[in-house]
Amino acid sequence: MIEAAGREVPLSNPQKVFFPACGVTKLDLVRYYLEVADAILIQLRDRPTVLKRYVNGAGEEPFFQKRVPDSAPEWLQTATVTFPSGRSARELLPNDAAHLVWGVNLGVIDWNPWPVRAPDLDHPDELRVDLDPTPQASFADVRTVALCAREVLSEHGLVGFPKTSGSRGMHINVPILAEHEFGAVRRAALALAREVERRLPELATSRWWKEERHGVFIDYNQNARDRTVACAYSVRATPDARVSTPLEWSEVPDVDPGELRIDTVPARLAERGDPAAGIAAAARPLASLLELVALDEQRGLGDAPWPPQYAKAPGEPTRVQPSRARRQ
Repeated sequence: MIEAAGREVPLSNPQKVFFPACGVTKLDLVRYYLEVADAILIQLRDRPTVLKRYVNGAGEEPFFQKRVPDSAPEWLQTATVTFPSGRSARELLPNDAAHLVWGVNLGVIDWNPWPVRAPDLDHPDELRVDLDPTPQASFADVRTVALCAREVLSEHGLVGFPKTSGSRGMHINVPILAEHEFGAVRRAALALAREVERRLPELATSRWWKEERHGVFIDYNQNARDRTVACAYSVRATPDARVSTPLEWSEVPDVDPGELRIDTVPARLAERGDPAAGIAAAARPLASLLELVALDEQRGLGDAPWPPQYAKAPGEPTRVQPSRARRQ
């Protein structure tokens, strides 16, 4: 039994190794999340969260469980979300440390919340900038694109909170007033991506189709309904158990993601504090960034592709298969 938030939560097979390369066990993962609980709960509280379960540890493929099982304890807090398909599910609201322990016991390694908070599940309070490098791009390229994105956000009155993704990329969480539906926030993210691409044409791309990408892809579709991103302080399923770690902007030019791991982040948090602690208080209107959407329309730029599982949107471009020459 693990005591957390005034509850005793069962932990089965605590010595099961979740990260073979560095020997981190399920119990080690629980202890990490208890140590950073105050910080990660700032990111998770009242947010519907997908259970990404690595039942055989980080070395195996996970599966996504959107529905809290009926066998779950009665004290778990949940919210019912609606997907683009029209179906719904009761998802977890990880509102205290006991919820974290319960999730890890099921094999959750990283936490993937929606950008909304209960009870308002239709109006995001975050715009998420996901910087995903192509195989040819370096992490230095990612840093450069992140700094450019900060510049664009600042010009439109928005504050970005950067963090390492825990893998090869970076994320910037942008708190916004919960005034717009998912479609508008996604279009604003697309307009941001296109503006960064205009400023850094050799390094950044907003192109959805993989064969058209270069440099660092700015994944605007992470702002579509039902898309989630690993939150700050999530351990990622890398061999060395890296952590998606919030940064001060002054750290971005020199940050080394390999130094931010399950064994180093708790001490960093204790010594430096949480750079993302004030994220909710920094929420700003999205109106100025939405003006970029109007400018794109004046330039003849309409919508961009949606993920394939979404219904075809009006004006969504159709994929044009690359020629044989281009593939070569």
